[in-house]
Amino acid sequence: MEYLTRRTLLQTASAGAITSLLSPHGFAQKSDPYADGVLVNGEPDKPAKDSFTIAVLPDTQNYSEKFPAQYMAQTRWIAENKKDRNIACVLHLGDVTNHNSAPEWDNAIKAMNQLDDIVPYFMVPGNHDYSEKGSCKDRTCGLSDAFPVAKFRDLSTFGGVYDQEPSRLENSFHLFSAGGRDFLSLCLEFGPRKDVLRWANEVVGQHKQRAIILTTHAYIYYDDSRYDWQTHGTKQNWNPHNYGIAKSTNNDVSDGEELWTGLVAKHENFIMTLNGHVLGDGLGRMISQTPTQRNVHQMLVNFQMRPNGGDGWLRLLEFRSDGKTVNICDYSPTRNQKNESSQNKFSIQLA
Repeated sequence: MEYLTRRTLLQTASAGAITSLLSPHGFAQKSDPYADGVLVNGEPDKPAKDSFTIAVLPDTQNYSEKFPAQYMAQTRWIAENKKDRNIACVLHLGDVTNHNSAPEWDNAIKAMNQLDDIVPYFMVPGNHDYSEKGSCKDRTCGLSDAFPVAKFRDLSTFGGVYDQEPSRLENSFHLFSAGGRDFLSLCLEFGPRKDVLRWANEVVGQHKQRAIILTTHAYIYYDDSRYDWQTHGTKQNWNPHNYGIAKSTNNDVSDGEELWTGLVAKHENFIMTLNGHVLGDGLGRMISQTPTQRNVHQMLVNFQMRPNGGDGWLRLLEFRSDGKTVNICDYSPTRNQKNESSQNKFSIQLA
């Protein structure tokens, strides 16, 4: 099921009229799953000279459960286009599985293995990757069993994992260089614990010359704001504080606002955050400034509401050779289409 964005409704209707149009998620339901799209056949243009690409895999949970061919097509396309598009790495935004089950993890392993020795990939868990049947009641998680730390430890991109859990991959960092710039991919668990933030701050502080990209499953909401339990509580659906994992750990979780104040805004080398998780139209973005007025771009991207578990949509980030411009485009290798709506194709300027 697809939705018109709240932004569109705000532009075309009064507040009173909006209330009658909205679904419980805050979006008007449409029978056409691509009513808000601008679909164009063919692949995105090849990157400009000296540019490089980061490929983003949003929530694959439905693929792992029911549509593994979609997942396989995504990673196959990335591997086949590594050279032509100068793909530096792949970022998985969590909810690798739907029910944290062995068959689903097997499907995920087969898909991600197509990238081995071709493109480095960095993963985070989502709420559906925790606990029995993906119920997210505690910190038991299938990610590190399916993708053990040993698989990554000898790679040139591997930086390390959370120092209190050396055999777990739920919190990790990775180092790569592209376009003449050094980057650090910081990958954090769903609703990161306070001590994980302690570790993350130490990692970032030790790599001040690297541009940091944060990936975590829940950060930006669909209304272009951060998750903020203290301010909004249950008015924002699916906040980490509203899961059993919070209740079982004395609320030792962090949402988007806590990640911003407790981590991102404390440093001057974060350039971007990426998350999945959120339904509605599954899209959002905002820019916030650090205390020294440095812009940090924050993006939500999630396609699991599309047909066939997500229709194979990827997000491609093309970092241009000027060191500032990033051209963003969403592409589906299974449909061989790009979505050129303003929410799916746009550019940002990095600090």
